[in-house]
Amino acid sequence: MVERFLSRAVPPVVQGRVLALVVPHAGYRYSGPVAAHAYRLIRGMDVERVVLIGPSHRWDFNGISVAGYDAYETPLGRVPVDRDMARRLVKADPAFCFVPQAHAAEHCLEIQLPFLQTVLGAFEIVPVLMRRMDTPTCSLLAGSLVRAMEDGKRTLLIASTDLSHYHTDRTARDLDGRFMRYLEAFDPEGLTRALAARRCEACGGGPTAAVLMAARRLGAERCEILDYATSGDATGDRDRVVGYVAAALTGSAGSP
Repeated sequence: MVERFLSRAVPPVVQGRVLALVVPHAGYRYSGPVAAHAYRLIRGMDVERVVLIGPSHRWDFNGISVAGYDAYETPLGRVPVDRDMARRLVKADPAFCFVPQAHAAEHCLEIQLPFLQTVLGAFEIVPVLMRRMDTPTCSLLAGSLVRAMEDGKRTLLIASTDLSHYHTDRTARDLDGRFMRYLEAFDPEGLTRALAARRCEACGGGPTAAVLMAARRLGAERCEILDYATSGDATGDRDRVVGYVAAALTGSAGSP
């Protein structure tokens, strides 16, 4: 299924090096065609480590949880966790921790792995979940990520998020358009304010803002929208939809 989505995706040409992605995390039937545009863009990229950042949908906790597992396993095989970077993050600030219950109940990171396993060679992951998504928490995570990446490994950042939930297709496209304008403006601070004021919606708004902040420090200069759709495009039901976006953060310098 993943390969089928990838074969049909035709992402636009982007300028510069891809430093980070924003991808959706709904079931493949709904968001897979959109996510495939981001993953088709990085097929064959030389990446040693992928930092996956998403929201904790089902488990409440304070701070930022970094998975302390040895590996994740999918039908395509095992993906090792970069335990060294995970430990550095946990030691970076008291806000970092490992909450096994949050990761055990969460799908938003794992659903990215078959795409990554299909388009990349061997790589490690650092799975990160956020529950608090205010600007200070996003800034703390961004700064900690940049410092932890000073080990020189070629690293790709990925923010996992869906957009507006359960509006009509017309309302969803209006709300999601606002979210995407903040992406294209490369304005994470504006994005967090807009989300707090409910001018747009995204379950992974915090991960998206944190990745924007970190990528900016790593040399990203642009955020380009690769594809957008709602669940109505897959189901035909336009009365109650969820929005999905794929975007790439690119620059002329940085990692990987």
